[in-house]
Amino acid sequence: MKLKGKVALVTGSSRGIGRATAIAFAREGAKVAVNYSTSKDEADRVVKEIEKLGGKAIVVGCDVSDEKQVKSMIETIVKELGKIDILVNNAGIVFDIPFNEKTVDQWTKTLGVNLVGQFLTSKYAVPQMNDGGRIINISSTNGIYSMHPESMDYDASKAGVIAVTKALAQELVPRKILVNSIAPGWINTKMNSELPPDFVKVETERIWVKRFGEPEEIANVAVFLASEDSSYVNGTVIVVDGGYT
Repeated sequence: MKLKGKVALVTGSSRGIGRATAIAFAREGAKVAVNYSTSKDEADRVVKEIEKLGGKAIVVGCDVSDEKQVKSMIETIVKELGKIDILVNNAGIVFDIPFNEKTVDQWTKTLGVNLVGQFLTSKYAVPQMNDGGRIINISSTNGIYSMHPESMDYDASKAGVIAVTKALAQELVPRKILVNSIAPGWINTKMNSELPPDFVKVETERIWVKRFGEPEEIANVAVFLASEDSSYVNGTVIVVDGGYT
């Protein structure tokens, strides 16, 4: 087991990539804090699934854009699980709305959850980490190249995640905490489940392997970055998009 004895916090882990990552970590021996913002029932189901595997997990509700809630979440995890070794900043939202219809509130919410949330969770988790910890920030290929104008606020937030990843990796060098990012392409998640079929068809043709990825394929990369297998990987972005033109 690559993560035996470790404690991991995975934000936004009641579904999608976060859920797959939490379960993958548990399979590798980690105790997992399963975070949710609105879907407690789904988070409870993730915990039950981990327990069926013989693992240990707890549910922690928190809006990662709210500093008081983040601070309280970290305190709860340390109280119940003893420490934090691995942080996966996965929580994210998107509003796919035309530019001229998008509101300031939507921009603020997107940046708050996707970018400020990663800063806040890292800020309060790092003091609880021993030297040699791991932070994995989930970005997106949208943060590398803008894909569609209606998601420009999402794209901006994910580009910001990449910038923060590189800066935080340098900041935490004295602590030997490695900080990296995963940039998924199109993945079969609830967030993408309502995309128009014609759009999905066009995008699938642009992917070299001719399919959307699965959450578990991102989770596999997260396990690598969380383990000693990645001991010489720091401040980098791993693109997982099946090849995309």
